[in-house]
Amino acid sequence: MPYKEREIEKKYFSIGEVAEQFKVAASLIRYWEGEFDIIRPKKDKKGNRRYTKDDIQKIRYVYHLVKEKGYTLQGAQEVIAAGKKQGFDKVAAVQKLQEIKDFLINLKHELKTRSDS
Repeated sequence: MPYKEREIEKKYFSIGEVAEQFKVAASLIRYWEGEFDIIRPKKDKKGNRRYTKDDIQKIRYVYHLVKEKGYTLQGAQEVIAAGKKQGFDKVAAVQKLQEIKDFLINLKHELKTRSDS
């Protein structure tokens, strides 16, 4: 099997990249940062936010509660404050499974293309 370079994995993401990932405005991410204590990205010397994958998982949890489940901000804050971590874990697990599914679909496509050649 030929050598295939691994993709470079980013450690930090800009607010624009995070907003694009969720298809929301960057201002909404900044707003949620003020409303939810769990969202605390690091800032560089210029004050630009730098989000880690952990930060993005937390935003994904807030997004899930507010946009997908329909909680109000106060309701979502209460769920998070009540320590319902299993909800966060479920959202993270679903995301990981989707990544694995995408990888397997791409692998299947690659193998099919090679066998057709």
